[in-house]
Amino acid sequence: MTLQQKKADLLIHPDCIVPVLPHGVVLQNHSIALSEGCISALLPRPEAEAINAHEIVELPGHALLPGFINCHGHAAMSLLRGYADDQPLMPWLEQYIWPAEQAHVNEGFVEDGTELAIAEMVRSGTTTFSDMYFFPDVCAATAQKLGMRCQITFPIFDFATAWGLDADDYIRKGLALRDDFKHSPLTTVVFGPHAPYTVCESNLAKVATLAAELDAPVQIHLHETVTEVLQAAAQYEERPLDMLHRLGLLSPRTQCVHMTDLRDEDIALLAATGAHVVHCPQSNMKLASGICRVSNLLEAGVNVALGTDSAASNNDLNMFGEMQTAALLAKLQSGDASVLAAADALAMATINGAKALGLEDRVGSLEVGKQADLIAVDLSGPETQPLYHPLSQLVYACNGSQVTHSWIGGEPVLERRQLTRINLEALARRVSAWQHQINDTASRPK
Repeated sequence: MTLQQKKADLLIHPDCIVPVLPHGVVLQNHSIALSEGCISALLPRPEAEAINAHEIVELPGHALLPGFINCHGHAAMSLLRGYADDQPLMPWLEQYIWPAEQAHVNEGFVEDGTELAIAEMVRSGTTTFSDMYFFPDVCAATAQKLGMRCQITFPIFDFATAWGLDADDYIRKGLALRDDFKHSPLTTVVFGPHAPYTVCESNLAKVATLAAELDAPVQIHLHETVTEVLQAAAQYEERPLDMLHRLGLLSPRTQCVHMTDLRDEDIALLAATGAHVVHCPQSNMKLASGICRVSNLLEAGVNVALGTDSAASNNDLNMFGEMQTAALLAKLQSGDASVLAAADALAMATINGAKALGLEDRVGSLEVGKQADLIAVDLSGPETQPLYHPLSQLVYACNGSQVTHSWIGGEPVLERRQLTRINLEALARRVSAWQHQINDTASRPK
C-alpha cells in the first residue's frame, strides 16, 4: 500500500462485499475506501485498519455492492402510477396514457415526476437510470440537482408532442442538450428514436448517420410485441430489427429495449452487431407483451441488461424485483432451474447495464479507480436469515427496503434509509396536487 492509499475520504466496513467482478465472488471481512469520488482501495479489513480516513462507516450485517443501473424507464410517468392498469399495450397507450400526457405533461410535471422516481430508485438501490421522456432537459437538470447519475435519451417522433414539432426539431433540441451536458460527470445524453412504428425509415436513417458521426449511443423500443413485428413485416416486408440493421442502426452503441419477439436469426444478428438488449420483465408481463429469450441471448454472447420501464406500466422502479423476476421467468421459459443464476441476475442489474450504456469503465462493479457508486444492503433481518449465500439472498429474498445507504460518485444520497437531497414531505404534497388535477380532468374510456 502506498502512502497515498493510506488516506481516504471514507472507509466502509461491511460484513461482506459483492464486487460483481470477478463474477460470483463474495468477499468476507473486507473493507472499501473512497477518495475524491472514486474507489481507492478494496482490501481485507485488517489491512484497511491502517488507512487514515476522514470518515468511517461501520455496517455490521450488511453487504456492500455496486448501485443498480436501471437501463430503461420514463421517470416522470411515476405521476401516472396506477392510472390505467390491466390493459394491453396499445389500448393502454392510445386510450389512456397518451391522452393523459397530452392534457398534463409540461415542465412542472416532468420535474416533479422525475424527483418522485429518483426518490423511489435511490431508496431501492438504483444509482444510475436511463430516461426517455418529454422535456429531457428538465429531467437532466433535476437528476443533476439531486446528484443522480443518468443517461438522458432524448425522444424522437415523427409527430408533434409537448416537447417538439417533428423529428428534425427533436434532434435539434436533443443535440443542443447533449452540448449542454457534455462536461457533466453524472449525465450523458443520447439519441432516443421512440420505436419503428413512431419514427419513419428516413428519420431513423438520419439518427443512424448522426449517431455514427458522433459515436453516440441510441436507445429504441424494439420488438415489444408479436403484433408490432407482424404489422411491420406485413407493411414493409421486413422485420423491424432487419430494417434497423439495413439502416446501420445496429451496433455496439445500440440499446434495444424489450425484444420479446425473437427468432434464432434475430439473436444471431444481435450477437454479430454487438447490440445490447434491455430486458423489462415486469412491465412486459403486466402488459402481456411477451417474454424475452434471455437465456438464449446470453448463450449467444449478447449483453442483456435490466430496466423497469415506467411506474405506469410496472408499477414500481425497484431493480430487486426486476432481478428476481428475470431469474424466475428465465427458469420457467427454459424449463431449466439452473438458468440465470443469482450472480447472473445481479450482473444484469449492474455491470451489464453499465456496458449497455457505455459506462463500464466508470460504474457497474466495485473496482479500484471506478466511480464510487455503491449501496449497502442490510441482510440481518428475519427476511434474509439464515444467510447461507449472500448473492442468493440479494436476488431472491430482498425487496429494496433493506437498502440503508447509497453513494453516487462518493456522495451520500441515502443514509440510514433517509434521503439526503429530497424532502419527502414537500414532494408528497406536490404529487398529491398532480393526482387531484389529473383525476379531476380525466376522460377515460368506459
